[in-house]
Amino acid sequence: HHQRHHETRSRYCNDNTPRPTTTPTLDDTDIDIDIDIDHLDTSFAPNGTRVELVPWDPPLVLPPLQPSFVFTANGSSWGTGRAGMLYRDLIPDRQGGRFIASHIRIPEGGPVPDYVHFHRVRFQMIYCYKGSVRVVYEDQGPPFVLEAGDCVLQPPRIRHRVLESSPGLEVIEISSPAEHDTLADLELELPTSQVRPERDFGGQRFVRHEAARAPWVPWRAEGFDARDLGMAAATSGLAAAHVVRGRGASGTEASRHDAELLFTFVLDGAATLHCDGPGQPLGAGDSFVVPAGLTHALTDCSSELALLEVSLPARFVATRG
Repeated sequence: HHQRHHETRSRYCNDNTPRPTTTPTLDDTDIDIDIDIDHLDTSFAPNGTRVELVPWDPPLVLPPLQPSFVFTANGSSWGTGRAGMLYRDLIPDRQGGRFIASHIRIPEGGPVPDYVHFHRVRFQMIYCYKGSVRVVYEDQGPPFVLEAGDCVLQPPRIRHRVLESSPGLEVIEISSPAEHDTLADLELELPTSQVRPERDFGGQRFVRHEAARAPWVPWRAEGFDARDLGMAAATSGLAAAHVVRGRGASGTEASRHDAELLFTFVLDGAATLHCDGPGQPLGAGDSFVVPAGLTHALTDCSSELALLEVSLPARFVATRG
């Protein structure tokens, strides 16, 4: 007999649909189980729910990066995930398992059947694309509402909960690694009594970015402005995220970069993406990943064009031509 903790676990599968598979909520207490510790088995409840007995605190595994160009058109297939949310996979190949990006929506407004939980991740951010959502985070004060354009950095293992949403809520979530554990905390109640905005969570701190209060500054491409979502400072340079909009420019110069990840989601407007091959028309809801070393450019940028760009690391070299 070995004493182990039971835990609630969501796992993102390595197929083409980011469907979290969740176990039922179990008491987080020590129990005796008769199991070979080196060959933890998987069982299934009568309703088909998969139950896994897993190590309580395994090391985070970061798969080797397999960079590739990815274009995902708006309208690609949706799957159902945690708490009844709908998920659309924005990086189907996961870049070898290093990253996952999801377009998540809740069609009906009202309370969300969520619970206090946390993620074992290297990086995770949520950008509110449409609608609004009420959330609460460990040691970050009372619940608050994310409006369209707002963003949060969810540092590793911060406890949080989605409380309610407006009808038609849509968010963009980017995480690393692609496959990671989502665990329930059955004892902690949110909000917590302490408010500690500078608390360190695995070398990162929580960020709440409010679009309405954010300044716009010139972007790296001439004729465009950007607002910094605060990821770089809070992650000590691990990642950066910006919302980019045009300032009279019709396109960008051809360039290539040396980043681990350069992910872009089209928030509004239209443009044409040029990489190897013919130009790819872009519209709202489309997304793409440009790997390091691949020359790319945007042309035919509409006046309404707005982009969400996420990079790891925060600083990278962009070379013209």
